[in-house]
Amino acid sequence: MAKGSTIKIGLKCSECGDINYSTTKNAKTNTEKLELKKFSPRLNKHTIHKEVKLKS
Repeated sequence: MAKGSTIKIGLKCSECGDINYSTTKNAKTNTEKLELKKFSPRLNKHTIHKEVKLKS
């Protein structure tokens, strides 16, 4: 069985710098970095979260 191209990523808040969310993505089909508007518990508001690599 071949190893998949799924990688673990974290979503880091652009304002406070916390990594609040973690998820996986397929590196072959999604080559661009994720940028989502998510809730930041520290700031108690929605902010832009950008993709960062997590250590596996």
